[in-house]
Amino acid sequence: MMKKILTLTIGCLVLFFANSCFEDLDDNAINASEITDFIWKGMNAAYLYKSEIPNLANDRFSSDEEYAEYLNGFESPEDLFESLIYLPEDIDRFSRLFSNYFDLQNLLQGNSITNGLEFNLYFVPGSEFEVFGAITLVLNNSVADNEGLERGMIFRAIDGEDLNTSNLSSLLGQTTYTLNFAEYNDNGTPEAEDDSVTSNGDSITLTKQGFSENPIHYTDVLEIDNTSIGYLVYNSFLSSFDDELNDSFGTFHNANIDELVIDLRYNGGGSVETAAYLGSMITGQFNGEVYSQLRYNDNLISSNRDYLFTNSIEGGGSINSLNLSRIYVLTTNRRTASASELLINSLKPYIEVIVIGENTAGKTQASLTVYDAPVLFSTQNINPNHTYAMQPLVANSSNVNNQLVPSEGLVPDIFLSEFPGNLGRFGNVDEPLLAEAIFQITGSTGRNTLEYYDYPTPPKEVNMSKFFHPLEFEMYID
Repeated sequence: MMKKILTLTIGCLVLFFANSCFEDLDDNAINASEITDFIWKGMNAAYLYKSEIPNLANDRFSSDEEYAEYLNGFESPEDLFESLIYLPEDIDRFSRLFSNYFDLQNLLQGNSITNGLEFNLYFVPGSEFEVFGAITLVLNNSVADNEGLERGMIFRAIDGEDLNTSNLSSLLGQTTYTLNFAEYNDNGTPEAEDDSVTSNGDSITLTKQGFSENPIHYTDVLEIDNTSIGYLVYNSFLSSFDDELNDSFGTFHNANIDELVIDLRYNGGGSVETAAYLGSMITGQFNGEVYSQLRYNDNLISSNRDYLFTNSIEGGGSINSLNLSRIYVLTTNRRTASASELLINSLKPYIEVIVIGENTAGKTQASLTVYDAPVLFSTQNINPNHTYAMQPLVANSSNVNNQLVPSEGLVPDIFLSEFPGNLGRFGNVDEPLLAEAIFQITGSTGRNTLEYYDYPTPPKEVNMSKFFHPLEFEMYID
């Protein structure tokens, strides 16, 4: 006998569903599993690109039997889900299915299994096979931080085995491994072709463990040429740290800063609400005006929402606003995405936003968690028979002028790539991207103190997507 499955009937229970449907599909979906039934109905209701997927049309099935036959044609829930994604290589690179929603919930709260290292991978100059890594970020109070690892360190091997395109995944995917370090030599030229990476004999063993990241990685107030510059390295829009973010802006406010540099190079996104709070902290003079807009598919037009500039955090205190008319933002094309792009895109109609770095990732869509529950997007009465949940794209985010983030990303005002041989320390006025921001602000210091060239050519990068966690580029709706 068919188990009872998701009680959201097409067009029968919730306004989110369209009206053209055949009756009692949930009770009679012969031989269709609860999980695949949940996936199809959730995507039919909420998916942003529903209109582009013929198999998600409300009139796709003429009978319960046809629907059941369709679902039974897939070997796994994952196969069904992937078949419903619109242009996964180009448009929707971000919708995800989770077999265990507890993993999803942990990721959304900033909890993960990690040793605290983030890095870029490059081909050794002159090779399309040999690989080395450059540490870009060491999470505060993580295993790697406690072992003394620092941004800018180079590693050439793991467990004594030189890295290459064939062994990268297996070596870096281990719970415990030993990093074998190296030195990067640019040989006195700005070109990468004659650079070299040579082992220095040092090594450290790291073990991944459960970790909760504070996304406010680094803050400082720099006093340069009678100019007070606030500097914030912000790594994720985590709503659980809204108060701490506001406290950082309280420090900037009390220091009466003249300019602000926000470093989003390693910020893949997070909460839309938090992005609106951050925009309000930066400004303050636009309270009540439209900050950003979310637009859902035709099923969910009633859920369309405008986020406003605000002077308070819901459930918290007053926002520490700086009333700035200009900010500087540091970006990379590998990591600056979604809610980070929303911040830039949403502020541009109101204040001057000077972007230094690389094109951003190009993600304008937001997602919501869909559980197998009687009400769409609800966590009440989740089906206890399985732990599948989805994080599909459900809405487009635009600024007040209805401008989306383009798929090719936001183009920087000043293009500057990170160079593995000279990454520099956060907050150091000689760190190249911060130095460029300081130069743009003051016309002196920072950039002028770099060595004999300003813009060295980095080596060719290795595709890092397989090493990002599933929600690396997430922008979710609270």
